[in-house]
Amino acid sequence: MSAETTDTVTEHRAQAVEGERGALVAVLVMVILGVAGIFAVS
Repeated sequence: MSAETTDTVTEHRAQAVEGERGALVAVLVMVILGVAGIFAVS
């Protein structure tokens, strides 16, 4: 039973990390596009 609980917690943490990583990538892409847009306008 403890092994199953550990696996479930590990899987949940892995999904959370993937979600955070995806959010960080999205934010970085938005920032890069914003900076590129500012340079393009100027």
